[in-house]
Amino acid sequence: MMKALQIESEGVSVLHDMPKPTPKDGEVLVRVRHVGLCGSDLNTFKGLNPLVQLPRVPGHEIGGEVVEVGANVPAEYALGKRVIVMPYTNCGQCSSCLKGRLNACKFNRTLGVQQEGGLSEFIALPYGKLIINDTLAPHHLALVEPLSVGFHAAARGKVGQGDKVVVIGCGMIGMGAVAGAAHFGAEVIALDMSDEKINLALEFGASHAVNAGAADVQEQILALTGGHGADVVIEAVGLPATFTQAIDLACFAGRVVYVGYAKQPVSYQTQFFNLKELDIHGSRNATMKDFEAVIEFLERRQDADKFISKVFPLSQADQALPYWDAERASTLKVLIEC
Repeated sequence: MMKALQIESEGVSVLHDMPKPTPKDGEVLVRVRHVGLCGSDLNTFKGLNPLVQLPRVPGHEIGGEVVEVGANVPAEYALGKRVIVMPYTNCGQCSSCLKGRLNACKFNRTLGVQQEGGLSEFIALPYGKLIINDTLAPHHLALVEPLSVGFHAAARGKVGQGDKVVVIGCGMIGMGAVAGAAHFGAEVIALDMSDEKINLALEFGASHAVNAGAADVQEQILALTGGHGADVVIEAVGLPATFTQAIDLACFAGRVVYVGYAKQPVSYQTQFFNLKELDIHGSRNATMKDFEAVIEFLERRQDADKFISKVFPLSQADQALPYWDAERASTLKVLIEC
C-alpha cells in the first residue's frame, strides 16, 4: 500500500491508503519525491474543472526517482535515476498527432485530470514519458512542467529577437512565458495584480513590470512599446476580461496567444481581429523541446527556489489546497514533498 491524496468532492481532500502500483511491460515505477500543485488542481478542488470526474488523485508536476522497472525498459532507466514526468498522453492517430503536435492530442489524458495523478508515494509510467535528469536539485524537477507550458506559449507566439511581449498573468505558467520570451530575445512586459509577482518576473527575464490594477494600463503599455502596442501578447490568466484585454494590447499585425482558458463565455468586438490583422493562437501543454529548454534554463540559474512559495510534507498534503485557495494572491507555487 501507499499514501495518496484524493480530492473526494468539492472542497474536500483526504489522504488515503491506496494499492502500490506494479510496473507493467515498458513501464517504470517512480518513487515520487515532489509534486507541484497547478491551477487545474485548485480548480478541481473548487469544483471548477469540467475535465475532472471526482474522486481524483491530483498532481501532474512530478519529480521522482526510478525504484523498479518492468520488462523491455532501456538500461538507462536504472534504479536511482532521477526523472521528470511528462504527464500527457498521445494517441498517435488524431489530426494533431499526425501533424507531429503530440502535446495537442485530441484524446490526451493528463495525469491528475482525465486519469489519476501523481500526488502519491509511487506512480508507474511508460518509460517514454520520463526525462532522466541528475543535474537539477530534486525539488526543482517538479518545476519543469509548468514552466514548460509557458515556454511553449512563447514558442506558439513565434517570439523572436526584438519583439515586445506582454505577458498577462505572472503565475507559474506566466513566469514560464516571461522566461521563455526573454530566452527568445524579446523585451518582456510583465502584467499582474500582484507587485510581488511582477517584481519576481523582473528577476526571471522581464524588462518592465506593470500592475494590472492601475487605471492606465493600456497607456503604460503603449508608452513602453513606442505607441504601437505589443508584438505578442500572451494571456496566462483565463478570465474573459484578460482575453479581451489581450486583443486591446496587441499592436497592428501582432500575435495573441491564449494559454489560459476562460471558464465563462467571452464577448469580443471582433473588428479588431480584422483591422489589426491579428494572428490568434491557442497553446496547450508542452513539447519535449520545451521541457529541454526549461531544463537548460533552470540548470543555468541558482535562484529557482524563488518560484516556490510553500512546501508541505505528504502527511499534511490535505492542507495544501485549502492553503493555496486562501493565499492565492501571494502564492506562486506550492510543492508537496513526498
